[in-house]
Amino acid sequence: MTPTTAMAAEPAPAPSTPQSPPGLDERITRALVGAAVGDALGGPVEGWTPEQIAERHGGRVTGIVGPWHGENWRTARPIAPYHKGDGHVTDDTLMTHALVRVYDRVRDHLDAYAVADHLVPDLLSPRWIPELEAEALPLQRIFLAEKWIVARLHYGHVDPREAGAGNIVNCGAAMYMAPVGLVNAGHPEAAYAEALEIAAPHQSSYGREAAGVFAAAVAAACHPGATPDAVIDAALALAKDGTRSAIEEVCEVASHHDDFEAALAPLRAAVEPFDTVGPDYRSPSLGARRPSRLHAIEELPIALGMLLIGGGDYRRTVLGSVNYGRDCDSIATMSGAIAGALGSEAPADWAATVTEASRLDLHAPARTLTRVTREVFARDLERRRSHEEAFAALAGTR
Repeated sequence: MTPTTAMAAEPAPAPSTPQSPPGLDERITRALVGAAVGDALGGPVEGWTPEQIAERHGGRVTGIVGPWHGENWRTARPIAPYHKGDGHVTDDTLMTHALVRVYDRVRDHLDAYAVADHLVPDLLSPRWIPELEAEALPLQRIFLAEKWIVARLHYGHVDPREAGAGNIVNCGAAMYMAPVGLVNAGHPEAAYAEALEIAAPHQSSYGREAAGVFAAAVAAACHPGATPDAVIDAALALAKDGTRSAIEEVCEVASHHDDFEAALAPLRAAVEPFDTVGPDYRSPSLGARRPSRLHAIEELPIALGMLLIGGGDYRRTVLGSVNYGRDCDSIATMSGAIAGALGSEAPADWAATVTEASRLDLHAPARTLTRVTREVFARDLERRRSHEEAFAALAGTR
């Protein structure tokens, strides 16, 4: 990776008007804030079915709700004594913000070694953890599949490019790859390649593939004039194996719906052949989370399907993702990031509630990543020009 060098100050971008599309700064902000708000909305209903969610809340979730188990949230699930709900973000957002901090340190494209050198130490540094309502190591909150990174790299000293092999295959790597798509805004192929590299210490198989495709979708959404259909096309142009097939099947079903309520059961039926977790989300099947070229994580195809159904509108897209249930905090994180990158903004009252409840500045990571993204683009231009000059000299085309 290129060492940090001083970069010329960029002129402040002109604010968008009703006649002009959102610029880079706004898209990055809307994507990262949108991901966090989607995460907070989905957290309290994660793991349940659409029917259970409707019964618990007297209908569909239409905004921020409290913990599923009410005041008993600390003891209802001893394996996960987290305050999910009331606007608290989960590990999806913790990991996303951690990756932004890695970009802030490196100030260039990332590779597997950046995960070992920077992300792992970050997970071992005390932070405010909203669901624990305390300052703690992020390692103490993240799921087993994410703890794997620390065990393999910090304690096992495994080659970072190979450390993801053997981990359970899930959406753990994909859920925090939005910053990769934003750093490569408008260039889905570059986002896909970089996310695959970053995910190597964490995931293998279709879990790693989903990380690449999600980053590509975010990058494609940043393209001026992008639409949900264009995002799906960009994802399918890069997706491989079961991931591609799952996206095709889910989005074909989604294309026939413009309301998530009627689409909930058909979307689940479309993704079910590719999903290894099985019908009971809290009791995965024996074949769950094993490497396969035929399968896919459930979260990314559903997020893309909800994007189509919602027409790219943040509220419609994310509420569809939340009410789908199952791993809906990650689904809403992904769909919220893509809708935000398209330019749709999370409702201000939702964002304000999540900011206050989680005691996190949701805009600070966006400001940081915007600066880094501009620096990385300047470096890319310099590298491209150097390559062009070298090739021209070699090919005799000067």
